Amino acid sequence: MNTPAHAQQLLSLLARTSFRLGQFKLSSGGTSDYYVDCRTTTLHAEGGRLTGEAVLELLQANNIDAEAVGGLTLGADPIVSNVATASAWRAQRNPSAPLLHGFLVRKTEKAHGTGRRIEGFNRPGARVVIVDDVCTTGSSTLVALEAAREAGMVVAAVVCIVERQEANGRPAVEAAAQGAPFLSLFTANDVRAEHVKQLDADRA
Repeated sequence: MNTPAHAQQLLSLLARTSFRLGQFKLSSGGTSDYYVDCRTTTLHAEGGRLTGEAVLELLQANNIDAEAVGGLTLGADPIVSNVATASAWRAQRNPSAPLLHGFLVRKTEKAHGTGRRIEGFNRPGARVVIVDDVCTTGSSTLVALEAAREAGMVVAAVVCIVERQEANGRPAVEAAAQGAPFLSLFTANDVRAEHVKQLDADRA
């Protein structure tokens, strides 16, 4: 796998801090012999920095033009914040670099105040990227996609940190994305292989 420097470092950290082998029940109701909790990495100080940079590099490599990144709370929260912050640092170094603002999609609308479902950036017609940490069935991504479109925003791409490659995950997201590319930094197999490599190195 040929990955940029930030993504390679992120993969190493994910494999060490976020990947576990065993028997686990998934939120989808299924079971698995491994579990990936990306939040232990995306909420890690260095992991957060690497997440922001790696996602920006992925978007740049695929020529994705957007004004904001957003996703369903809670898994998307640190990704959104880190990508937005990384874009601001890039813009300081290079004023022509695009800023990507952030938005979060609530699971349900607020029952008080403005009753908004989307917090943060929200401009009809804007091109946005939907992000998520782990894609299994794609259900979280689908909710965020729907909310962004209901707000009048245009989905330019969908990005997940780790794709579990379940049979129904990618097809469901690609169908809902309606032609917008579905990109992943890593597959679960990538993270598993790096995890096993680290275990072997630790035992040597």
